[in-house]
Amino acid sequence: MFPAAPTPRRVLPPAREAAGTDGSGRTESAEQPAGAPAPPSKGEGRNPFFDNAKYLAIVLVAMGHAWEPLTDGSRAAEALYMTVYTFHMPAFIIISGYFSRSFDMRRDRLQRLVTGVAVPYVLFETAYAFFKRWADDDPGHPISLLDPWFLTWFLIALFIWRLTTPLWKVVRRPLPLAVVIAVLASISPDIGDDLDLQRVLQFLPFFVLGLSLRPEHFRLVQRRAVRIASVPIFAAALVMAYWAAPRMSSAWFYHRDSAQELGTTWWVGIVMTLALFGCSMVLVACFFSWVPTRRTWFTVLGAGTLYGYLLHGFLAKGSRFWGWFDDYAWLHSPLGEIAVTLLAGGIVTALCTPPVRKVFRFAMEPTMDWAFRKPADRPAPAVPRQQQPQSPA
Repeated sequence: MFPAAPTPRRVLPPAREAAGTDGSGRTESAEQPAGAPAPPSKGEGRNPFFDNAKYLAIVLVAMGHAWEPLTDGSRAAEALYMTVYTFHMPAFIIISGYFSRSFDMRRDRLQRLVTGVAVPYVLFETAYAFFKRWADDDPGHPISLLDPWFLTWFLIALFIWRLTTPLWKVVRRPLPLAVVIAVLASISPDIGDDLDLQRVLQFLPFFVLGLSLRPEHFRLVQRRAVRIASVPIFAAALVMAYWAAPRMSSAWFYHRDSAQELGTTWWVGIVMTLALFGCSMVLVACFFSWVPTRRTWFTVLGAGTLYGYLLHGFLAKGSRFWGWFDDYAWLHSPLGEIAVTLLAGGIVTALCTPPVRKVFRFAMEPTMDWAFRKPADRPAPAVPRQQQPQSPA
């Protein structure tokens, strides 16, 4: 779309790690595509571009949750909210898909899927249920692993997406197929709420896209021409969102309901699903073009984004349960909105730091060797007598 232009920025190396979740820091070897540059040396460790992208995305997630109570009284806040929701989770999911390229049914990868995704899902779904009972004075709130509440939908979605990865590797046209599935889900109100399957299916194309990407695709959006073009594109997106704010429900960006459940007809659901997918792709490319490829002060925080993601949910929901946005009217002023934005960014940053990760590693990255069978030692195959090496004597 844009001509290539020379850029002084460092060439993005191919990834070596596999983001076990949305930033848990677990690693596994990624498949190296033919013709790709050599991976970073052992001393370079993690690829800073992806850690930077995950950190910036999780900051936007936290800010979006902080803006939500402000959107009713501020058209500008609603426009900013809608713009960010167009691309922050798609960007996160694309990265998760990219680092799932090497996933198969191998024992160690299945084990990491259980300890890095399934176990945190069970623990935090339970913790959130007890938190809502206490903070919202709702003793009847059920503890159900089939009905993800608030942020835990991403974990169950990633678990399902990862398990289907081998299938997407053998399909001839995986991305068009995933888009068709997402469109059909958006017009199927009978899917229900179990495992938040609407979100699983409607966000599926972004995960499949990540599976299809290669290092050179990320280098394309890092070109100077793309970075320059992204400025007017984001400006146009904000203007469009400002126009759409009073005319369109932000629930479209959650991808958790069908078109009929949003009060419209099936054909509108098809149009909206395809339109939002296209808009998300453009803004994700613009977002990636701004992500630094070098190490920065926040690069180390990219390994702890799962911690920030799950832990900040208690404050995000608690602020609603305890009426903070109702009790303090100044939060709805321009200065208050800026303060809320900075506070949300600061809190989620603190939750991604190594000390916090050390405290909560038992829940996010448990080893659980006791729960898995040890691989049986297989005897070496016998060498036929005529093939056995002869003694030089």
